Amino acid sequence: DTKKQCLTPGAAPSLPGFYNDAINGLIIGDNVGSCGTAAFRGERVIVENIQTHPYWASYKELATQAQLGACWSQPIINSESMVLGTFAIYHHKPVKPTDFDIQLIESYASLTALIIETCRAENEVRIAATAFESQEGILVTDEDMLILRVNRAFSRITGYSADEVLGQTPNCLSSGKHNAAFYENMWKCINQSGYWEGEIWNKRKNGELYPEQLAISAVYSPSGSVTNYVATLADITLRKEAASKIERLAYYDPLTHLPNRRLLLDRLNQAIITSTRKGNDGALLFLDLDHFKTLNDTLGHDVGDILLTQVAHRLSLCVREGDSVARLGGDEFVIILEDLSHQELDAAAQTEMVAQKILSVLNQPYQLGSELFTCTVSIGATLFNKHQISVDELLKQADIAMYQAKKSGRNTFRFFDQQMQEAINLRVDMERELEKAIDNQQLELYYQIQVNKALKPLGAEALIRWVHPKRGLIAPMQFIPLAEEIGLIIPIGKWVIETACAQLSTWAKNPKTSALTLSVNVSSKQFQQSDFVSQVQHAIQQHQINPSLLKLELTESLLLENIEETITRMSELGVLGVQLSLDDFGTGYSSLQYLKRLPLFQLKIDQSFVRDLTLGSRDQTIVRTIIAMAESLHLNVIAEGVETHEQLQCLLRDNCTHFQGYLFSKPVPINEFMTLITKTKAYNATE
Repeated sequence: DTKKQCLTPGAAPSLPGFYNDAINGLIIGDNVGSCGTAAFRGERVIVENIQTHPYWASYKELATQAQLGACWSQPIINSESMVLGTFAIYHHKPVKPTDFDIQLIESYASLTALIIETCRAENEVRIAATAFESQEGILVTDEDMLILRVNRAFSRITGYSADEVLGQTPNCLSSGKHNAAFYENMWKCINQSGYWEGEIWNKRKNGELYPEQLAISAVYSPSGSVTNYVATLADITLRKEAASKIERLAYYDPLTHLPNRRLLLDRLNQAIITSTRKGNDGALLFLDLDHFKTLNDTLGHDVGDILLTQVAHRLSLCVREGDSVARLGGDEFVIILEDLSHQELDAAAQTEMVAQKILSVLNQPYQLGSELFTCTVSIGATLFNKHQISVDELLKQADIAMYQAKKSGRNTFRFFDQQMQEAINLRVDMERELEKAIDNQQLELYYQIQVNKALKPLGAEALIRWVHPKRGLIAPMQFIPLAEEIGLIIPIGKWVIETACAQLSTWAKNPKTSALTLSVNVSSKQFQQSDFVSQVQHAIQQHQINPSLLKLELTESLLLENIEETITRMSELGVLGVQLSLDDFGTGYSSLQYLKRLPLFQLKIDQSFVRDLTLGSRDQTIVRTIIAMAESLHLNVIAEGVETHEQLQCLLRDNCTHFQGYLFSKPVPINEFMTLITKTKAYNATE
């Protein structure tokens, strides 16, 4: 009060009203509560527990009613060392102040003294009160966001002195890592509530980017308009690094920096959910290093750790970006493969390819200090898909499969499902044997006759067969998809074209066969080879054939890929004189816009439309439409899969001109085909 004999609550909005009334006019004196004593002595008084402190002996009951447990009081002293009052912080429970708390109440007391002593204008009081609520970096702007003042902490954090930023906008701190939407949301919040707080990336004067905890408060005039903005900022680099370190300790193996068991289980659970939603298979691989204990016992655990680190690095290089490699502990590693094929056997084949790659990569020598060491690994695998299975069960299955690999002599790979393992073994054997099939002359072309509307032979389609020395005749559907997948379709396709051209050369020497055409299927991968046209040209020239007798059958899927390049390549083949046929027409996604630009000779009606032609179904309408469209484009039409006289009659009535199917002959070896040609007469179309 003006007589400096008692204290009155200047501002205590969070204290109960009855408490404020009770302490209003508190006599200043020694041992009179926290504030009375602080004002009397002119020094800070810390009462950590009101109920046990002698200064509060007369006010215990009052403090209990107000639910107060501690009170820290700081005298407000002006520049002439006169006590102007006290600044106190209460707590509901007994508590000891931290160094930061002490600095805080000292700052508040100093601020209050400054306000009381200088009687600053009301607006300056609001700015100071807002700005100094934080002891961190402080930035004050006017309503136009021009910087009016900064504190020392601001300069220490940003590297900018006050003179360098006064009159500038805070844009000088922008890192460029946040888009416009981020700042729009920030200012929307400030304009609506007068406050925003969050993490942001800013840039120091030296160009270094750093994470910052930023709070922006709007300062309002009595009329409600914004007069200033006050920002408090703190460099949280150390805090972020600590949080990152804590996260890595919680979720990552400290030696290899791979995900640990905890994170693995979480990712595996998510992978199962994703697999169920998409319908694609996934795989879990369990790996255990062979004879790792022997290495530890002979060369020491330090050397063993070096090996584990190198193994972890190599494993990470063996998988795709979306897959996960984790270390369970010791020498055990787990890999999650996601987004595999929805076909179980194909997914198993993809898994086997990864496992074989891992076996090959991990078998390479390791440099362990001065020692060169070779290590092998045993791998177990299990698939997961839309069928519900627990994470623990998957791990158990993969672990069992890994021990099966150990029992099989180590340095190998096994599936948990024995039938799957047998299928994969068969596939692996077929892959190895297919690589040798061309050199061992096991591939052979069969020929299926093609006839015109007079039912006279005009040529044949060359269809590949694999004559295996042990398994006998293998149909294309059993090995062509595999050849496509592993890239062998390129040399196989080249062999087919060369063999077909050689056959045309032989036919050219016989008057009965010299006019026969020969159709060859070309895969998409083969056609996309940059030297495909030159391969065809070389085969034509080498065997000196009439190129118009060679017919290349292309699938509609080609039109889904780089259409302009496809048209260019087809045009180049057309210049050579080669005929081009669009195979399985109507089953893909042909665009009429592109179809009219393609240098095609023929459309081939897919057998799926011919099969139900006599049933009066929509297939009949589709076939008629294809034939009519081909006529308008001046294209030849051939129907495949003709098996009955009824189908033939329907096609003849619809003006189809060429036919192929079992009604005339199944695909046969060249000797049988030649016999068929010499004996074939015109079929009776009215039978």
